[in-house]
Amino acid sequence: MRLWAIVAAGFAVIAVSAPVAAPASAQQTMRAFSNDAELREFLKRTEREARRREKAYAVPPPPSPPAPALPVMAAPSAVAESSVQRSAAAPSITNVQTQGVDEGGIVKTHGTHLVVLRRGRLFTIDTSGGDLKPIDQVDAFPPSDSSGRGAWYDEMLITGNLVVVIGFNYARAGTEINRFRISDAGKLTYVDTHHLRSDDYYSSRNYASRLIGSKLIVYTPHYVSFGSRGDLSQSLPALRRWSEKGPDAGFEVLAQPRRIYVAEMLRRVRNPNIEAVHAVTSCDLATARLTCQSTAVLGSSSRNFYVAEDAVYVWTGELFTRAWNADPDRRAMVYRIPLDDKAPQAVGVVGNPTDQFSFLARDGVLNVLVRADDGGDAMWQAEVKYGDLALLRLPLSRFGNGSRLAPKSLYQPLPGGADFSNLQNRYVGEHLIYGGSLVHRWDSRGQRTLDGEQKVRVVGLKDRSLTELDGDMSVTRIDQMGLDAMVIGQSRDGALLFQPIALDSTPRLMDAYGLPATREGENRSHAYFFRPDENSPTGDSGTLGLPVARALRHPNARFLGSGSGIFFLRRDNRALSPAGHLDANAEGAVADNCLASCVDWYGNARPIFYGDRIFALLGYELVEGRIEAGAIKEQRRVDFTPAAKEARQ
Repeated sequence: MRLWAIVAAGFAVIAVSAPVAAPASAQQTMRAFSNDAELREFLKRTEREARRREKAYAVPPPPSPPAPALPVMAAPSAVAESSVQRSAAAPSITNVQTQGVDEGGIVKTHGTHLVVLRRGRLFTIDTSGGDLKPIDQVDAFPPSDSSGRGAWYDEMLITGNLVVVIGFNYARAGTEINRFRISDAGKLTYVDTHHLRSDDYYSSRNYASRLIGSKLIVYTPHYVSFGSRGDLSQSLPALRRWSEKGPDAGFEVLAQPRRIYVAEMLRRVRNPNIEAVHAVTSCDLATARLTCQSTAVLGSSSRNFYVAEDAVYVWTGELFTRAWNADPDRRAMVYRIPLDDKAPQAVGVVGNPTDQFSFLARDGVLNVLVRADDGGDAMWQAEVKYGDLALLRLPLSRFGNGSRLAPKSLYQPLPGGADFSNLQNRYVGEHLIYGGSLVHRWDSRGQRTLDGEQKVRVVGLKDRSLTELDGDMSVTRIDQMGLDAMVIGQSRDGALLFQPIALDSTPRLMDAYGLPATREGENRSHAYFFRPDENSPTGDSGTLGLPVARALRHPNARFLGSGSGIFFLRRDNRALSPAGHLDANAEGAVADNCLASCVDWYGNARPIFYGDRIFALLGYELVEGRIEAGAIKEQRRVDFTPAAKEARQ
C-alpha cells in the first residue's frame, strides 16, 4: 500500500480529533499531566490496549512490507530568505551542525592547550611557543578503583575553566556527567560526578550532548515501566550526585508530571503507542553545585532529535499500536521543546528522518528530509533505512498542542529512495544534498556487484528545484566546503572519491579527486574539517582534512585503532590537489592497559586547524604539519600514550 493512501486514510480516521494543522496567531501548547495519578492512569490505559491487541493477534508477524511512497505534492510555497551561510562564523576546531551550538567531541581547545578524551582518560597538550608538550592526564571518571568499569566516555565539552565528560554507565544504568577544572597551565582537577538516570542513548551518528554558553543539554530516552510492572519514577529522568565515598541519598526526579507532556492526538485515541519518555535535560554547568531540570514528552521507542539555537526537536514515529497484519501507519509526531523553559508544542507528521542532519530550522521553518521507513537513529538504525523520500517544510506556526496533522501540501516527494541504503543528507546554504550507498546485488554466478548509476541530488530550499548529478559512488559523507558542498564516497574501483558540487544558480559537479586504495577512517561528523584560507572568505581556496584508513604492515598497528592517518586536500580557486598525509607511527604504538571505555566508538583521529597551525590527532599521537608548496610537511610530533608505570591492569 502506497503511503499516499495510508496518509489519506489516516486523515479520514482522525479527521475530527486531528484535523489538518492551520497557522495560528496565538499558538497552543501541549498540556502537561496534572499529577502522578493522571500520568499513571494514562500509561495503564495504553498498556491495557497494547496487551489486548497482542492477545487478539498472537500470530508471528510476516516480513516487513516494502517501504511505501510519501505524499503527492500540492503547489510549492517559498521558504523565507536567509543568510547565505550561517556556519561561516567564529573559528572552531569542531565541525558543528548549528552555529553557536557546540557538540560533545573527543578534542577541544582551552587557551593554548588541546584537551583530548580517549579510552577513559583526559589529556592536555600545550601548543604554545610553537612546540608540543604533554602537560597532564587524569581518569575521565571519579577517583574510585572501580568507578570506570561498565562505562563508555565518548563526549567532552569545555565551558570557561570546566571540562565536562559525558558517558553512559551500563553498570549504573544512566548517563554520567563528570566535571573537571582546567587551569591556565593545563592542569586538570576532578570536581564532581552526577548520574542522570536514562536508558542507552547511543546513536551511530548523533551526539547526546550539546553546549550553548554554559548550558549543557542532554537528550535521554526512558523506556516506560508501567504501573503494573514497576515503579513509575524509575522511568522518569532523575539526577544524583556522586562522591568519593559513594552516591548521595538517591535520585531527585527532574521531570515531575507537570513537566511531562503528550500530544493531544495521543491523548484522544484509543491505541497510542507509548513506549518511552523522551527527556531533554538542561544543566547550568557554571554553578558550584550542578543544577538541572528536564522536560519530557511521550512517544514510541522510535526517536530522532535535533538541537537548534532556540529549541530541541524530538521526532517519534510508529504512533499507534496495530495488528501485525494491518496496513503500515507512517504517522509520527514531532515535538518542539523550547530552550527558554516555555511549554513544548507538537504537530503530527508522516515518515521519519534519518539522522540529525535531516533537520534544518531556519527563518521560521523546520525543514526535514523524511523517509518512509521507521526506527529513528538509535544503534545503527540510520544505516539500514529504506523507502521513499520527501522534503517536509514545516512552518513553526503549525506547531500547537499536537492535535493536528501537518497538511499534505507541505511535503515535496523526492526521487531515489529505492536506489540506495545508508542515506547521507546535509543542508548547505539554501540547498539540501542527499545520496547513499550503491545497491549491492548478486548475479547468476553468485558474484556481488554494484548496481546501476548512483545519483547525488540537490534540492533548492527557495524554489523547490531538483538537480540530479551523476556522482557515481557509494556516498559516505556530505559536508560543506566554503559556499559549496563536498560529497565523499567510495568509487567502484576502491578509491576514496572527493566530489565537490558548485552551488551556483544551477548546481553542478566540479572536478573530483580520487585517492586510490583508501577508505574513510571514521564516519563521525567531527572527523571532517575544511578551513578556508584567510584571503578567501567564500572558501574557494582552503584546506580539507579527513581521517583515512590504509593497511599498515606492522604488528603494532593493532594498537592504533581506526585512524592510521589524516589526508589533506588543497583547494585553490575551486580546483583540488592532494597535499599529502600525516600518518601514525605504527612501530612506536604500544598497549595502553586501558581500564575503561576501551573501544573508540566516537573515533580516535581528527584533523585540527588551530589558529594558523595544522595538527593530526592519531590515537595517542599529535602530529603537527605545515603546508609548503602545496604539500603537508611534518614539523613535530608528540606521543602521549599513558606511561606504563601509571597504567593499571
